Amino acid sequence: MWKYVLLLPLAITLVASCSKEEEPQRPNIVFILADDVGTEVIGSYGGTSYSTPNIDALAETGLQFNHAYSAPVCSPSRVKLMTGRYGFRTGQTWGTIPADEITFGHILRDAGYEVALSGKWQMTLLKDDPDHIRKMGFDESSVFGWHEGPRYYEPLIYENGKIRDDVKDAYGPDVFNDFILDFIRRNKDRQFFAYYPMVLAHDISNDLDVPPPTGPIERYETFKENIEYADTLVGEVVEVLDELGLRENTLLIYLSDNGTPHHYITEYSDGEYVKEPVFSAVGDQMIQGGKSYLTDQGTHVPFIANWPGTIAPGTSTDILVDFSDFLPTITDLTGSAIPTDRVIDGRSFAAFLNGRDYVPREWAFQEWEGKAWIRDQRWKLYLDGRFFDMSADPFEQNPIAPGEDSEASAKVRVFLSEELHRLRQDR
Repeated sequence: MWKYVLLLPLAITLVASCSKEEEPQRPNIVFILADDVGTEVIGSYGGTSYSTPNIDALAETGLQFNHAYSAPVCSPSRVKLMTGRYGFRTGQTWGTIPADEITFGHILRDAGYEVALSGKWQMTLLKDDPDHIRKMGFDESSVFGWHEGPRYYEPLIYENGKIRDDVKDAYGPDVFNDFILDFIRRNKDRQFFAYYPMVLAHDISNDLDVPPPTGPIERYETFKENIEYADTLVGEVVEVLDELGLRENTLLIYLSDNGTPHHYITEYSDGEYVKEPVFSAVGDQMIQGGKSYLTDQGTHVPFIANWPGTIAPGTSTDILVDFSDFLPTITDLTGSAIPTDRVIDGRSFAAFLNGRDYVPREWAFQEWEGKAWIRDQRWKLYLDGRFFDMSADPFEQNPIAPGEDSEASAKVRVFLSEELHRLRQDR
């Protein structure tokens, strides 16, 4: 039996004429989680290599976060995101989520929301446990069969735990997008939570016995093509919300699970997958993707929150956002119940979204495969003692030795060291 504490609903005023006696209306939430997209890719963050007009429009009409940090790869990011807990607490390993964890799917489903997931799950082999997604809190789902079949052309897709037999000629990303759009339409008069972890812009699956098919173009799509098509699908989601008149009562989140790939599969030739480096332009600077690295190129991700009538358009913020913060924020916004029988590391920024008094977090934390860092907006300290001024050294080329500290950096080093030590003691 889970133990809960009820978080007081926030006073979200969506319509100016609401009377004081009326209960605030809980928002719908559409949570788009891009796959393998760093900040340098998105136009609103300064990227110039790709056309992302629909994502840029979300920033132009919403709130852009300049300091959101993920894990360097997908699996630990997603577990942290869904549970609000650091990896050392969940004991999470690659491609799994512990059976006793409580996700934001469980919490919103129990709060009366219609809850669905579409796209990438990759938390178990569904052929061994086809009911796994429902057990993790999502009553409806459409996902590709990780390790079982392709995600793009001739996709192998599980819908609500069963393999679909009518999508052989379909394109996976279109199937997942259609599923989310249909879910929104069917639930337009109810409160809903649409979790949409896109398969784009990850490259093709390289874990199958037979290389994935290339489809009608007779080659694999480039990273640029996949990014720009992902932007098109984001635009379709926004268009449907507009069409149904749901925008003002829907919080739309655009986020990525980790940085851009370092290399990208472009073809299969002579029995091997061929990969090419991925470079993206920000102004006149070319930046190589850093997925799998704990650098900013692997962990600094785009995050845009769009909620007309509640969030002021065209705004940006430098507050820190750790991936663990999303579960408590969503719980706070919906007045839902959060489990009290476990440590929740995340810190809600719901008040910030609503323009209310908010005390920001002082640091973000990330670890993977025995390595870790703790940081604020400017300073970053690794578990091995390396310390960087990210404003002066964004590519982490010149660690600051203790003897080189200024008065300011010495003070921050001590603070971050103490916090990191406390976290290590908390294991």
